[in-house]
Amino acid sequence: MSSIPVRQSSGSEEDQKTGIDERKRKRMLSNRESARRSRMKKQQHLDDLINQMTQLKNENSQILMQINLLTQQFSKVDTENTVLRTQVMELTDRLQSLNSVLRFVEEFSGMEMDIPEIPDPLLKPWQHPCPALPITAASASMFQY
Repeated sequence: MSSIPVRQSSGSEEDQKTGIDERKRKRMLSNRESARRSRMKKQQHLDDLINQMTQLKNENSQILMQINLLTQQFSKVDTENTVLRTQVMELTDRLQSLNSVLRFVEEFSGMEMDIPEIPDPLLKPWQHPCPALPITAASASMFQY
């Protein structure tokens, strides 16, 4: 028979091993709980981002609708302005023609006629006939729709 020394553990060694196992177990539980909190925090952040994205998409949709509405209104006003400019040009041409006829009649008959001059705003439609009015401060609610 061989004599192999059998080591017997003392009570304090087992207490140390038990203490180490208990710390390891507590650390594992703490790590699991921390990982769970981290996953929950990450999921909450993702949910917040998804909600924010949805809100921003809705705002973009509303802004696009407003842009489309304003574009339609602009097109309508632009078309009306084109018609009005054309009418101004036609009326100015007619007025110039009538003034020419009146001048011819005046020269031919020898009678003095009161031939009105064509006002500048009709000859220069890009110039506003009234002086610029000062822009006054307005409330912010005026610009909301």
